Amino acid sequence: MKIEVKNLTKVFKKNKVLDNISINFEEGKIYGLIGRNGSGKSVFLKLLCAFLSPTSGEILFDGKNIIKEQEFPPETRALIEKPSFLNDLSGYENLKLLASIQNTIGDKEIFDTLSKVELLPDKDKKYSEYSLGMKQKLGIAQVLMENPRVIILDEPFNGVEDKTADSLRKILLEEKNNNKIIIIATHIKEDIVTLVDELYKFDGGNITKEENI
Repeated sequence: MKIEVKNLTKVFKKNKVLDNISINFEEGKIYGLIGRNGSGKSVFLKLLCAFLSPTSGEILFDGKNIIKEQEFPPETRALIEKPSFLNDLSGYENLKLLASIQNTIGDKEIFDTLSKVELLPDKDKKYSEYSLGMKQKLGIAQVLMENPRVIILDEPFNGVEDKTADSLRKILLEEKNNNKIIIIATHIKEDIVTLVDELYKFDGGNITKEENI
């Protein structure tokens, strides 16, 4: 899998959020995107997922133009901004409901993923009773459970205690070793600096590669 972003620009009214950005993502690597809130990171991730259309430019997944096709990219899962689930369902029931859309996994994969993010003991607790950290972990479980080739995470360490953050880093490194493309956006560089292979900074609509990680 390879993702090619070519001359990507996004303008909202007269505000140019992204200005002629080009970047490639290859499998077996973790990419970090840093920048202050409002720097365009989340907009960029939404464009990668075809949730938004660019003002100009192309995004290719293995040569397939997802902008032209106007469809969610293949073999991709994403957690962008705050995770959102049904409050009256348990953590397990929420994942089961989402898994039924593609119907490619069963309870074993769901339970294995819940165990991986340390939520298995709380699988039957209602989502409304989850703490912020637990909600974040359920969102990450939703991304991982169907074994996608591309993993996109927006502020994945938000509200997560240090111990869990370390566990999540270990999980992401395992996913990287399985030849996944992992893209992580955060405004806190320290959260990902030991994790990423390449680091890019968003500022003023532009993106620059950080050479010294």
